[in-house]
Amino acid sequence: MLRSKLARSVWQPVATFGIGLFFLLGAASPHAAGNILPDSLGQWYKPVNKRQVWLHTMFAMRRELQAVREYAEQQDAPRLAKWAAKLAGHYRKLPQMVPEWTDETDVSLIDDLERLVDTDDFSATLRATDRLERDCRSCHRQYQILAAVRYRWPRFDKLQIEDGHGGPISYRDHMQVLSATLNRIKIASEDDRWDTARASLGEFRSQLNALGDGCQACHKESAPRERILGGDTEATLDQLGQALLAQDVKSAGRRLGKAAVHTCARCHSVHRFLSEMQRHLFD
Repeated sequence: MLRSKLARSVWQPVATFGIGLFFLLGAASPHAAGNILPDSLGQWYKPVNKRQVWLHTMFAMRRELQAVREYAEQQDAPRLAKWAAKLAGHYRKLPQMVPEWTDETDVSLIDDLERLVDTDDFSATLRATDRLERDCRSCHRQYQILAAVRYRWPRFDKLQIEDGHGGPISYRDHMQVLSATLNRIKIASEDDRWDTARASLGEFRSQLNALGDGCQACHKESAPRERILGGDTEATLDQLGQALLAQDVKSAGRRLGKAAVHTCARCHSVHRFLSEMQRHLFD
């Protein structure tokens, strides 16, 4: 019961997000999303672009649009002109950065905004920012989530794991090995093959250590690895080892389920859905 509650608490938010994303994307058929995002967009994201220029351009425009609105409300003409000029410069660069989106940008909106700022028409400037914000939202509704899935979420397909048995092997293959070893512990303990169960636990711990080394490709700090593969998991695996040594089937089953939540479920709740979504949409 406890294990099922833990699993639900981990997966329910992910499932909710996933359902919403599929509805938002219109339950896109596999690989269809790859035809929506223009190829030239990729040059402004990692790993091609280390500065994440597109992303920071979007952040800058959001900040500039906020400043324009606030200074128009305050009727602060000098600062309004300063931020409007910054916003206009970034907006006009968008079709140069992604030529395929030339029709998605309406430069007349920026022309109108600059003209109104120059005439100190603060009320009309505010209405112009409303129009520009609607223009931004329209583009974001169509492209923002797809761009985030493709360029901002981690990819695991190129990661390799040194498994200690003639590796490296792919991340996906290593996941299959982990699953098989975990199941072997369960099968062997239920069939009174205690030597096999204990040996499989040793293999599982070794495989988790190899996985933890692979995590360092993205996680430069120890906290994410500690949460999933740290002290709690080690203690649970120690308890599992004691249950296997005592040949206690019931206790071994509980400890094995707890270990699966600590390792598999916690990691999958963050990474697996994103990985599967990327494969569904783009590979």
